[in-house]
Amino acid sequence: MTKLSVNINKIATLRNSRGGNVPNLLKVAHDIEDFGAEGITIHPRPDERHIKYQDARDLKYSVRTEFNIEGNPIKSFMDLVLETKPTQVTLVPDAVDAITSNAGWNTIKHQSFLQEVIQEFQRNNIRTSIFIDTDAKLIEAAAKTGTDRIELYTENFASEFDKGNKNAIKPYTEAAILAHKLGLGINAGHDLSLENIQFFKENIPNLAEVSIGHALIAESLYLGLENVVKMYLHRLQ
Repeated sequence: MTKLSVNINKIATLRNSRGGNVPNLLKVAHDIEDFGAEGITIHPRPDERHIKYQDARDLKYSVRTEFNIEGNPIKSFMDLVLETKPTQVTLVPDAVDAITSNAGWNTIKHQSFLQEVIQEFQRNNIRTSIFIDTDAKLIEAAAKTGTDRIELYTENFASEFDKGNKNAIKPYTEAAILAHKLGLGINAGHDLSLENIQFFKENIPNLAEVSIGHALIAESLYLGLENVVKMYLHRLQ
């Protein structure tokens, strides 16, 4: 079954909006795991506008399932990952001022850089994943970096699916087939939701993990966090 990793950035955003520790990030992470999720994802950014670096350190001792840290591998991020040693690090080429991730890696242009970063993480027994678009040449170049997995950037699929264009899944299906042939594990994330997750799962062979945050937290405002986590798990079966 495809694993569900819940991104808790939005919980940190809500906490930070008032200061203090409400909602309690560690308790929410524990509750999400108790509700059945198989992983917790965070994406700390240099300005710490949602997840703080200290949150990553605290979660290191708290998360009981898979712990996934996403981010651009600048020095401060790499130091944090090497200190906390999560289950997985997902490399994302987001700019410092990006509101959210908006592109995958150019694995051709940045191949040598990614190789160096990935080797450092793998030496520390941290599984690596590269955030990437569906272009076949980029996936082939990703395989040459030595990464364990790729994470398909799914914003275009989600946007087109909302318009009724189910053919938008085809590049993702083809990308997943290619990645599997190249020996890469397949993750996916960005704008996946209760509306599109089952269709996506059914059309992506060998999908190991999805990372979902914004939609899941927004849906939980109406349906409740426990209900929504279980609804995702049901759709991923």
